[in-house]
Parts: sequence; C-alpha cells; structure tokens
Amino acid sequence: MHTFPSPLRLLIVMPSWVGDVVMATPTVRRLRDAYPGIFIGGLVRPGMDQLLSGNTLFDELHITTPQGMMATKKTANKIRPRQYDTALLLTNSFSTALTTRLAFIPRRIGYSRDNRGLLLTDPVSPPRNANKSWKLTPAVDYYWNLASHLLDQDPIDWSIHTPTNCKDMPLALPSDALMELGFTDDDQAKATDILNRAHINSDTPYAILNPGGNNHAKRWSADRFAQLADHLHSEHNLAVLINGSPAEAQLCDEIISLAQSTPISLPALGNTLGALKPIIAGATIMITNDTGPRHIAAALGTPLITLFGPTDPRWTTIPTKPLTNRSQSEIIVVADPTLPADQSANDHPERCEIDHISLKTVKSNTDSILLQIHS
Repeated sequence: MHTFPSPLRLLIVMPSWVGDVVMATPTVRRLRDAYPGIFIGGLVRPGMDQLLSGNTLFDELHITTPQGMMATKKTANKIRPRQYDTALLLTNSFSTALTTRLAFIPRRIGYSRDNRGLLLTDPVSPPRNANKSWKLTPAVDYYWNLASHLLDQDPIDWSIHTPTNCKDMPLALPSDALMELGFTDDDQAKATDILNRAHINSDTPYAILNPGGNNHAKRWSADRFAQLADHLHSEHNLAVLINGSPAEAQLCDEIISLAQSTPISLPALGNTLGALKPIIAGATIMITNDTGPRHIAAALGTPLITLFGPTDPRWTTIPTKPLTNRSQSEIIVVADPTLPADQSANDHPERCEIDHISLKTVKSNTDSILLQIHS
C-alpha cells in the first residue's frame, strides 16, 4: 500500500448532472478549507462550468471532451499538463477513472465499482446492504465520505442512514455543511435582461415552475402545472416563469397554452444555466419535479416545493436552511406517503407514479409555505 503525502495539486472529477454537481459542493468546500493554498481543479461536463461560475471552490475548471471514440484520451491530454498529484473521483464511471490514469495522476481515489478498481490507487468500498444491494444513501454523504478518505479521517458510519419514513433520511453531513453556488456579473446581467423582457422588474414578485426532468416518469402533468400557474397568479399575485432546458421548450409552451393566466417561458427568452442562478435566487418560490434546478434553489435559499415520484427522495436528501423557526425552506411531496420506510419508491413505479400527487395537495403546500414567508 502506497503512502501518499497531502496533495499540492488536486483534481476533483465532478459528477455529471446539475443536481449532483450542486450536492458535491459541500465536499469541495471541505477540501478547499482543509488544504488552504493548494491548487484545486475541477473536471466537469460541458455546461457545468456555467453552474459553477462565480464561486471560490476551484482554481480552474477543465471541460470534458464530448462523447466519442477518443473522448477519454482527449480529456486526459487536456488535464495532463497541470501535473495533478491527486485525483478525487466523485463519479462512478469506468471512463473517468481511465481518464485520470491516462493523465498520469499518481494518486486516484474513488469508489470501487463499475469494474474500475484496478485503475484506482485508493479503491473505496461503496455502501451496500447485507445482501450486496446498494444501500439507500444520500449523495451529499456519499461524496463527503470520499473526502474523509483523502483527509485520512474516519469514514461515514453508513448505519446512520436508517429511515423512519419514506421521505426523510438522517444525514451524516455536519449541520453547518451546506451546498453553495455563486454567480458572476455576466450571469446577473443576463438574468436582468431576461427578466426585463419578461416584464419583471425588481418590484415584481414571481414564482418559477420547473416541469421538466431527464426521465419523463418524473414529470408531473402539464395540465396540473398550468392550473398551478393560474393559482399562483390569481391567489398570490405572482408572475409565473416556466423553466426548462432547450429540449424542454415545447413542454413549457404546452403549459402556457393550457393556462388561463399568462406564464412566461424562460427557454423562449434564451435563458442559460448561468443566468438561471440569479433568476432562481430572486424568486419568491419554486415548485419543481425531482431535477437539477431543485438543487440550485436549495443552494441559493429559495423556498422550494419538490414533487417526487417514482424516484425516492432519500437518495437526494439535502441540507437546507430554515425559512423561519417553524418552517424548512423545502417541502417534499411524495406520490405515496404510505410507502413503508424500508422500501424504495424506485422499486414501485406504479404505486409511486408522480401523477398520484394531486393538484389540491400541491396547492395546499404552496399556500402554506407562502403564508409562512409573508407572516
């Protein structure tokens, strides 16, 4: 077994998806604080550099080469000149482990899965149940545990993750370890331009609805989002923005066509991931499916209602700041609140179908959180 010195040049291979990148930020902050003065680079997918713009977590971001036969080799060639001595892989893939090996990074720390153990100098055992299945573990703790290995500190005791119901999971993450995002002056300028074109000024309160999701099964129905937009407008006097990726522009347009009020499509205004951050930060509330913008809102302290089905919210339990002494900043609504605590919604796609969440339930939770915001 090699004995490695503390890193001087650390590469953190960041997760692939928006939400996972945000959930990794407490771990990156932990390492930034533990190793003041060292050079920390991040390896990210295209677009995630916009998500991470305006923070102080990294000294440099490297963008992976898009997929292709030579993508792994080309990405390794990009990062090799930086002469990193340590790589921390928050990803689980074989290809990212191979990238760090081809970049000649001497120490490579990651979970030993996806047949990549031999590519790692420090293969870490992932959390499993007694029957070898994956243990239901929040991603923020999953990443934090890898940092513990690098810091030569006690690993997470996975037994702490013993849920008492179907939507809450205890976190091993310290209570003061929070997700964080920033934004640049350019991000803010772009957001201001988009809001101006939406006829929203600094005195206009607005809500954001996020109806998309990479898995169509995670999407609450368009007609209910349309009725929710009408409710926010008529009962709470909120302008309503419909957010989505460029690929979800048609879904945003469908909701607008079904609404009696006049919600506005952010994709139609040329929104970007960088601009989305200040737009979310300025919102009164966001109602969203289980998808990346949920985590952006949580990191920025925007009041939030998240609809889960058929995914299990305990995989993505996140630290949130309280709105008041009586209320947390996020309300989680699950498709089947009667699911036993020892079962996962992911294993019950019909029972936990997202459209089992009623419009009445979402309206009630929306009214509740808005009442507490204004009380």
